[in-house]
Amino acid sequence: MDVAHYIARKTSVVSEGAYTRWIVRLAIGTIALSVVVMILADVMMRGFEREISQKIFGLWGHIHIYNAGLKRSYEMLPIQHDTALYNAIKRIRRVRVEQLNPDGERSTVLYSKGGVRHVQRIIMLPAVLSRGDEFEGLYAKGIAEDFDTSFLARHLVRGKMLRIPTDTTPPREVLISSYTAQRLELDTGDYVVMYLVRKHREYPVKLQIVGIFNTGLREYDMKLAFVSMVFLQKALGWGPDQIGEYEVFVERFEDMDLISQYIYEEVLPLEMWSETVRERFPNIFEWLSLQTVNKRVILSLMLVVAVLNMMTMVLILILERAYMIGVLSTLGMKVHAIRRIFLYYGLRILIRGMIIGNVLATAIAYLQDKYHFIRLREEDYYLSYAPVWIDWWSIALINLMVLVVVGLFLWLPTWWVTKIQPTKILRFE
Repeated sequence: MDVAHYIARKTSVVSEGAYTRWIVRLAIGTIALSVVVMILADVMMRGFEREISQKIFGLWGHIHIYNAGLKRSYEMLPIQHDTALYNAIKRIRRVRVEQLNPDGERSTVLYSKGGVRHVQRIIMLPAVLSRGDEFEGLYAKGIAEDFDTSFLARHLVRGKMLRIPTDTTPPREVLISSYTAQRLELDTGDYVVMYLVRKHREYPVKLQIVGIFNTGLREYDMKLAFVSMVFLQKALGWGPDQIGEYEVFVERFEDMDLISQYIYEEVLPLEMWSETVRERFPNIFEWLSLQTVNKRVILSLMLVVAVLNMMTMVLILILERAYMIGVLSTLGMKVHAIRRIFLYYGLRILIRGMIIGNVLATAIAYLQDKYHFIRLREEDYYLSYAPVWIDWWSIALINLMVLVVVGLFLWLPTWWVTKIQPTKILRFE
């Protein structure tokens, strides 16, 4: 049996003075609080990034495929709907992509974790909504029967979903955001004039509002109004097989760049281009990356607090048990063995605090996910409450980091044992 571990276990359960008990409880509480803050920062930042990303992807997809000439033109350029190409993109699963290293001589082979989940045809056309003297510029997004309506259906606040015709007679209906409705004082059932911008000219059409949606992303909601793609094809003078873009959804958003590169290099003809939503809207993703920096800062600060607290606690325990150290030294126990006593003692307190912190953090995360008691200003954060997304592997890594880092630093204050002279301590006792 390890004598140091035995002594540490016994001394941790015997009755201690009020001062020592207060110090130990304070250390346990501080460790628990640090772990709670670290875990909640992780699950809320992950939830925040996940919710915002899903809203962006729900509105704009992951990958856009369009006429390459559109990058040099302000006018909408059609592409011919190719059923073979459409099906080829839908069948993409796990892809293999070679990327050149910065030196330009070697390449790295990367594999995606998933493939393409859904493909849909759309047309994006600049437009202006008008009611009286009020005007609102946006994009009219034409959708076809292959459009995945599940995202919009979840975020409808009034009305119903847009009817998507399968024939050549499009309904004169439009789906607008709550911000646009508020700005123009509109509601479901009202009529609005939409000016379609084509070749620097405006073509007015009268549409009825059938539904109003709100995702919380004000800057992006107010840019969109949904209409039938057939309606825009007729307005543009396009044929039934001419579309504006293919909008692609992938199974795992971290594969977005790899699959976009694969589609462009291996699937698309030369006259077509592939672009990710991250390339189209870099600002929102740069803002999300800043949240990751904030999370790392919070984790680092809480780890420093935990380290300093535990080091101080161990140092106080060493000074409080100086007589025990003197007795053990007189009986012939090695200095490194005495140091291990306090190291084990500190680790027991650390693990106790971590267990309490994990239980509290998990309970708070569960309650927040169920009841949303932590509220946010939707205008500032794009969400009305703080979302949570629990990644158990990430929580396990946080616990491992706390245990290893704090455990290593606990060895430093035990060095003070070497400064205690048994003869002086026993003489005064």
